[in-house]
Amino acid sequence: MFISPMLLHRVEKPFVDSDYLAELKLDGIRLIYSNIDGCVKLYTRHKTDVTNRFPELHSLPIPPGTILDGEIVVTDSNGKPDFEAMQSRFLRTKNLDGQQHVSYCVFDVIYHKGETVAKLPLIERKVILHSLIPKDTALLSKVLSVEGNGTTLFNLCQAQGLEGIVLKRKNSIYEMNKRSKSWLKVINYAYEDVWIHGLRKDEFGWLLAFSDGNHAGIMELGVPTDTRKKVYGMAGELKTGENDKFIYFDKESLKCRVKYRNVTKAGLLRLPSFVEFA
Repeated sequence: MFISPMLLHRVEKPFVDSDYLAELKLDGIRLIYSNIDGCVKLYTRHKTDVTNRFPELHSLPIPPGTILDGEIVVTDSNGKPDFEAMQSRFLRTKNLDGQQHVSYCVFDVIYHKGETVAKLPLIERKVILHSLIPKDTALLSKVLSVEGNGTTLFNLCQAQGLEGIVLKRKNSIYEMNKRSKSWLKVINYAYEDVWIHGLRKDEFGWLLAFSDGNHAGIMELGVPTDTRKKVYGMAGELKTGENDKFIYFDKESLKCRVKYRNVTKAGLLRLPSFVEFA
């Protein structure tokens, strides 16, 4: 049975508040695990049935009548979530022999013993979750919660290069299919000044280049409408060339600061988002 998951609001800074639990935000793919009447189903947050993609999760020691919410991750050699490796595994639908196993990291329980527990406070759902997963393994584990001190946990994320944290009200109910302000995410962004060296013709997107001239990716996020219009209005005077898809600028004509998740293995900025002109 699919449950549309509770979503998070983004805030810019962590905080300390004893009414909240702080958790690591794992860099993987959201997964709803459903075991109703002994039939295991796995769903993404968008209701895509991915049961057949993750056979290692079919026999978890979870009793029937349970629905869990968590994140599936693939870790690197240092034990840190590797999103590109997770994405590669997720996209593979056949020939799974020899593929790296995922880890299912659970942070909430929505159904227990065949009944919804969504209206219980988070701290009570955590107790139920501990009873369902009394011992963490490489395949199945609970996401660690720290009471109150989101700032210290976020500082640890920054030091370790992790994705960020989530701050959740202890008394929050599980609000299905809602982006709730009871759950807040703080992303550990990196920042960089890059050149805008072109733009897409058919849909919005700016071509980015690092200071050394190497391609840095395409930015689609965070650009206000008036800023988009400003750059498109400058395209005529900045243009040095074009093809069917792109208009190209001089690589050192227009600079901006972006925030991004990390640099991919291909050397591109992951999810660059506009901050300001530099």
